[in-house]
Amino acid sequence: MRKSHPIRRVVLATAATVSGVVLLLSLKPSTDPASASAAGAAPQQTAAGQESPQGGAQTAGTGTVTGDAAQTQYGVVQVRLTVANGKITKAEAVQAPKGGTSDQKTALAVPKLNQEAVAAQNAQIDSVSGATYTSTGYKKSLQSALDRMKAAGGSNGSSGSAGSSSGSGGAAQATKTVTGQVAQTQYGPVQVRITVSNGKITKAEAVQAPKGGLSDQKTAQAVPKLNQEAVAAGNATIDSVSGATYTSTGYKQSLQSALDQAGG
Repeated sequence: MRKSHPIRRVVLATAATVSGVVLLLSLKPSTDPASASAAGAAPQQTAAGQESPQGGAQTAGTGTVTGDAAQTQYGVVQVRLTVANGKITKAEAVQAPKGGTSDQKTALAVPKLNQEAVAAQNAQIDSVSGATYTSTGYKKSLQSALDRMKAAGGSNGSSGSAGSSSGSGGAAQATKTVTGQVAQTQYGPVQVRITVSNGKITKAEAVQAPKGGLSDQKTAQAVPKLNQEAVAAGNATIDSVSGATYTSTGYKQSLQSALDQAGG
């Protein structure tokens, strides 16, 4: 009887040890690294989910559009717009007349025109008194920027950048530059080049005009006005500039040939 007790104790101790090992093995998977990794996966997914919406909010419907440079009697005016979700949030003149009294007029007019553009959301804004030419050029460049904004607006509803590229490509295909035939005048040749977008003249310029002697002065006086009239009228039925009848006549002839080539 006494000899059987130690054996029994050994058997019980062995059984207890085995049971303890089995319990440890059964508990180990719950603290396995794979389980910890799975637990950490959820926070990583949440962080990624937060980044994506933020990136989309920063880029969707937001961009900068620059209008055509509008020639005026006192210099070039060009407007840049910042657009967010199809709405003008900022307007600025990247080019404006400068030098002499133009500096003062530009400083007076441009800030007011910028404010009006944002408030009106279109080019139907009032000219600034005392800066009529700058105001006119500003509104023309503003309108061309708005036209580009509208042309790209068709892609604003797209979910990807590919849609934006397609919209830009469509606008580019609708824009072309055409040079009219050379019109000979008593004081020299006149030749006009126009940029046409969606059937509308957005820019006109004389690539040739009378020069030398008094012709330089007359050309400098007449051509900017004729360019403005061509864009404003959208055709060759424009007024001649007083004191530059021959240049005006040649300009209109070359302009008409350019319109004929453009199909306008």
